[in-house]
Amino acid sequence: MELREYWRILRRYAWLIVLVVGFTAVTSLALKAMRPAQTTYAASVRLTVGMEPEKGNGEYYTYDRYYTWLASEYLVDDLSEVVRSATFAAAVSEELAERGITVHPGEISGATMPVKQHRILTLSVSGTDPARVQAVAEAATEVLRQRSSEFLAQLGSENAAIHVIDPPAVGPVPPSLRERLDLPLRLGLALAAAVALAFVLDYADDSVRSARDLEGLGVAVLGSLPRG
Repeated sequence: MELREYWRILRRYAWLIVLVVGFTAVTSLALKAMRPAQTTYAASVRLTVGMEPEKGNGEYYTYDRYYTWLASEYLVDDLSEVVRSATFAAAVSEELAERGITVHPGEISGATMPVKQHRILTLSVSGTDPARVQAVAEAATEVLRQRSSEFLAQLGSENAAIHVIDPPAVGPVPPSLRERLDLPLRLGLALAAAVALAFVLDYADDSVRSARDLEGLGVAVLGSLPRG
């Protein structure tokens, strides 16, 4: 089929394509307007995680604190998993309760995400209430600093050496790429579906509209009258 024939089909069913794309646009915008607009806030706190060097008694080689640095890396790995646990969420909830703030542990688990890099641990907390986000980030930091030995038996009675590099600062989260591309993707899919439907309807239509249609049926065309 020639390109001119494709163009003829698209022109013939242009009303259908416009209708489908327009209906999709109006419906998508209406559904978006019906959903309450909520701004998501996030706070990130960066922590250094380490172990206190072992105090040596006597003159002997201490491997230049090699094992202290190695243990610190293992500790970051372990604490990143601790942050994901229900036990840690419960501890943060207890810390918040002491400050007069009630937050369910399940809410804390779903809003807290750890990221590790070398011996640096980053905690990211998100939510729709900036005050609660700030409170959860501060409480999570305090739990790690003061109660890390409760989660890792190898620490014994001593807590890990955890220091805050960047304190939590709350800020709005920009819309995700998925949210920004939602409407264009919907319209693109609607356009593709409408064009495909137009070709299907044209293929199923057996009416004669031109001399080419008659020739396709094996009928010889001797002449035609121009449109008035």
